[in-house]
Amino acid sequence: MKKIVGRLAGALLALVLTSGFAAAQSKVTIAIGGGSCLCYLPTVLARQLGEYEKAGLAVELVDLKGGSDALKAVLGGSADVVSGYFDHCVNLAAKKQELVSFVVYDRYPGLVLVVSPSHNKEINSIKDLAGKKVGVSAPGSSTDFFLKYLLKKNGLDPTSASVIGVGLGATAVAAMQQGQIDAAVMLDPSVTVLQGSYSDLKILSDTRTQKDTLAVFGGEYPGGSLYTTAAWIKSHEKEVQALTTAIVNTLAWIHSHSPEEIMAKMPEEIVGKNKELYLAALKNTIPMYSLNGKMDPKGADAVLAVFSEGSPEVAKANIDVTKTYTNKYVDQVKKTTGSSTK
Repeated sequence: MKKIVGRLAGALLALVLTSGFAAAQSKVTIAIGGGSCLCYLPTVLARQLGEYEKAGLAVELVDLKGGSDALKAVLGGSADVVSGYFDHCVNLAAKKQELVSFVVYDRYPGLVLVVSPSHNKEINSIKDLAGKKVGVSAPGSSTDFFLKYLLKKNGLDPTSASVIGVGLGATAVAAMQQGQIDAAVMLDPSVTVLQGSYSDLKILSDTRTQKDTLAVFGGEYPGGSLYTTAAWIKSHEKEVQALTTAIVNTLAWIHSHSPEEIMAKMPEEIVGKNKELYLAALKNTIPMYSLNGKMDPKGADAVLAVFSEGSPEVAKANIDVTKTYTNKYVDQVKKTTGSSTK
């Protein structure tokens, strides 16, 4: 009888502790601009590693078609935080909307402008895209911004190509294979998947490495980050710090484990059936991930310079780019955990 009572007491205590832990967790919804894209891997991997829970958060990840859709979710109140490209913070600053990036996980954008295999003969340069149908994740997303920047850089009207939303994963690959579009701005693993089927795949611009990024933008150009409204950060500092800690710890885990170990942690539906191609794409992408989660001020300046060149609205707005990001929470991770953010 005593054993039974002891077991019941133990079970009750465990239930109380579990309930207390659940109650202590803060709920946060993160909208992702395309969860299958390797550019957003740290956000998904943090969940797989249990880093959000360790930081005291109950995080819901909502997978959307593109960065612009994720941004709309936060501005509309259906999500708390965006896992998307930092450049939206700069672009929206011109519209007097205060969005702030608080942890950066991509040092480079990883955007690749690819020609559809069935249109290889007619498209040999970016200038050949005038009047063509070009796929982007979603109109108004970073893929769209990148296309317009390249068109202008090559002496074309930024609106000279027809923009079509095709997503970032299987839908984008299918649109390219079926010739529904003439070219597309894509990210890995989709680029590597196409290269696996078409050895002569034509790439017009690539920003997956430091060298290529410098060639395109003239400087490092931060890609994916967690960002939200300045108002939400002010009223949810505890949650912002917890999210930052989870991502910084995840980045440290990425850079201390093999690509095979990273892939093993990712959901099967994201990895897909062809694990060899996913692994090859992951190996290409790992150098893109930040070592420390910090925003490089020069990188933020580069984003502003690119948008000022392509958008008269941004150029005239006199944006203080230092207000579009903060390293405060990343610095705090180092202070509280002793982990290096160098």
